[in-house]
Amino acid sequence: MKTVFLAFLAATMTIPPVLSAPKELTKWKITGQLEEACSCNAACPCWFDSKPTRMTCGGNQVLFIQKGNYGNVKLDGLAIANYAESPEDQTMMDSFGKWKFSTNYIDEKANPEQRKALEAIAAVVLPSNNGSANFRTVYVPITRKIEGKDHIITIGSVATFTGHLVEGGLGGSSKITNPPGADPIHHQYAQGKTTTMTYTDSDQNWDWKDTNYMLGTFTVDSDQYKKYAAGLAQKMAAKPKAEGTEKK
Repeated sequence: MKTVFLAFLAATMTIPPVLSAPKELTKWKITGQLEEACSCNAACPCWFDSKPTRMTCGGNQVLFIQKGNYGNVKLDGLAIANYAESPEDQTMMDSFGKWKFSTNYIDEKANPEQRKALEAIAAVVLPSNNGSANFRTVYVPITRKIEGKDHIITIGSVATFTGHLVEGGLGGSSKITNPPGADPIHHQYAQGKTTTMTYTDSDQNWDWKDTNYMLGTFTVDSDQYKKYAAGLAQKMAAKPKAEGTEKK
């Protein structure tokens, strides 16, 4: 499910250049694991700017923060998540900003100060309100249980998915590195499949199995995402020129 790349794609077209941003921005850094699943067959083609394997791509990103801070606010042991779905018969990139919905979930065990910090980070590393005008934030328990090869993720009472990695042809896990839609958190991830995936929030009623599942590790910070956004802004500025040259 191509999401964070698109969030920055939109952000770089709608906000002032990085140089004009306020000088004093809160620094943050998070280290942890990414758990992700969607309705596409594995591996999700949305990361390669292709159409989803169903009429839409509906899925999630869940970040379990092992160690983190937002300024002086500690975020160790907390989690954030996003669920979203694209419109029918469109790529995630082409439809970004027009997704059916985008819902952020913030770990309810965070205190008020931590919640504000998690919301600020989620606005940068997850699609948040950039992906859809139909956006909201919900505070729920976000948990993970590992039983053998199975990773079981639960979002309050509205969502759960179980995923496991698939073996590569030469042994070990199958990994995807630097796909076209990569952002810092998705620089590399291990490929897998879901056993089950359900979601009953945001006017949805998902109930799938044997779909795309991804597992990754990350250490990212505010400076890294600032540079990433600036790089995307340059690419977007160059794109119309390249397209104009091709038409001549």
